[in-house]
Order: sequence, then structure tokens, then C-alpha cells
Amino acid sequence: MSSPAQDPIPQLDIGDTFGALFIGVIIAAVLFGLSNVQTFIYFQTYRDTGMTFFKLAVIYLWIFDALHLALIIHCMYYYLVINYANVNALTEIVWSFKLSLVIEVFIVYAVHILYVYRIWIFSKGRSRTLPIAVGIVIILNSGVVIALLWALYQCHVFSDLVKVEWATYMALAAITFADIVIASSLCYLLATSRTGFSSTDSWITKLMAYIINTGCLTSVCSLTAMITCAAMPHNFVFLAIEFLLAKVYVNSFLALLNARHYMQVNTDTDNSYQFHNRHGVYRPELHIGASEDEGLRTSRNDVFKHPDVEVVDPSRPESVKVSGKFCLI
Repeated sequence: MSSPAQDPIPQLDIGDTFGALFIGVIIAAVLFGLSNVQTFIYFQTYRDTGMTFFKLAVIYLWIFDALHLALIIHCMYYYLVINYANVNALTEIVWSFKLSLVIEVFIVYAVHILYVYRIWIFSKGRSRTLPIAVGIVIILNSGVVIALLWALYQCHVFSDLVKVEWATYMALAAITFADIVIASSLCYLLATSRTGFSSTDSWITKLMAYIINTGCLTSVCSLTAMITCAAMPHNFVFLAIEFLLAKVYVNSFLALLNARHYMQVNTDTDNSYQFHNRHGVYRPELHIGASEDEGLRTSRNDVFKHPDVEVVDPSRPESVKVSGKFCLI
């Protein structure tokens, strides 16, 4: 007669449990490769600016992202290689699994703090109520996440995770709420920062769409993990999705940092297309159009200037300055 600890073992479905985790690790590795590419693009784009706060933040995120990937790979190696055919070991939670969730919390919390810092920069010269309110929300979320980690470290076998579902729901809901608050705050600040120049306002609209899309991506990932946890609490599909959460946060933040690069590439492509489609006949207005194109690029680049930089457009009166407070880089 089998012992009570071995009763659930015959009911273990490898495909829905460790198979799902294995697929999650593969997708996480792909997303880590994407974050490597984005990190390279960021440092190449700003290689002449010296060591800045955001460069240090990118290095921090990359190191923790790599550590997170190493931990979940060790987790899979422990279950599927070291303990191959050892069914008893599959019910226990390995140390690397717990530590990977801790690293994931550090990544998510760091990204949220960086977004709050950007909101603080955007609100320069305005009321500080909004960034302070968002900061309070993030701090309160940290309490919920600490409760999740405490509950997790009380679990020693996977069946114990069912008993702490409340902590998983609270943490994922808090993260989703924070994403919505941050995205809404950034969009509000950008919407109220329109200059009246059509080119700059067009770029602000694009940035708002960029922020909404990245915020939706992280929120959808959190909500999907929460829904799968509620619908399928006895398999590891929701844990596989949580493996991806840290990677999605890192990539979404890097994509926002590289927004200037991506939009500049699109602008250059559009301008090149327009140039090659012009007729070869000399027309005086052709020189005017080229000047306008150059001015348009200058105006758009000003949106991404650092907060401490002010640029005076020589084609406008000296009293008109385009401030870099809209900086996203």
C-alpha cells in the first residue's frame, strides 16, 4: 500500500505540469535573446552619452534577467535531468524555483520604480501630486508582493501552492493595477504636453500608443497567469506564464527606452521613400520641401531630448524654446 505522500504521484500529468514549465523556459530564453538585442541597440544609440542613470538601470535589469533565466533553467534541469524517473522528487519545490520568483519580483518592482521616475521627470514644472500618488501605489504593492513571497517560502511541495492561491491572485492583481496606473499617468502627462506643432504632437500621439501597448502587454501577461491559476490550479500552466512575466517587463521597458531609435528608423524609411518617388525635373519648391523635411526631423528629435537640455529652433523667434521635458530616453 502506498503512503499518503505517494498517493498523488500516479495522478501527475507530466505534460500539463513540467511539460508546460519546459515550454515556458524555452519562450523565456527567446525573450531573453530579444532583450539582449534591445540592450545592444540602446547602448549603440547612446554610446556617446557616457554612463547615465538609465544605462546603469539597463545593466541592472539585464543582470537580473540573465540570473532569472539561469534559475529557471536549473529548475528544469533538476526535475527533468538530475531526477529523471525519480517521481518522488517531482513533488518537491526546488530552491531555484523559489529564488527565481524572488528575482522576478525584483525585476517587476525595479521596472515600476523606473516608470515612476520617468513620471517624476515628465511632471517637472507641474504639480507633483501625480508622481507621488503613483509612487504610493507602487510602495503599497510591495507589501502585497512580500506577502506572496512569505507564503511561497512556507510551501515545500507543489500541492501546497493550492493553499496559497490567495497570495498569487493578490500579487498579480496588484501588478496589473500598477501597470494600468503607470500607463494612464504617462499618457495623461504626454496628452497635456502638446506643443501645438503638428509634427511634435504627432510624435506624442505615437508615444502614447507605444506606452499603452507596452502597458497592455504586461497587464495581459499578469491577467493570463491569474486566469489560468483560477481555471487550472492543479497544473503548472500559470507558473509557466509567470516565468515569462519578468522577460515581458524587461522587454517592454527597453522598447520604451529605444522608442526614439525605432521611430527614427521609420521616419528615415518614409523620407527615403518620398525622396525616391520625386520626379527628376527641377522645381524650386523641391528645396523648400527638403528644408521642411529637415525641420520636421529636428522637431521630432526634440521630443526625445534629455530633461536638462533645451533646444532653440533657429527658424523660430529666440523667445520660443522647445523643452526636452517630454524626454523618454
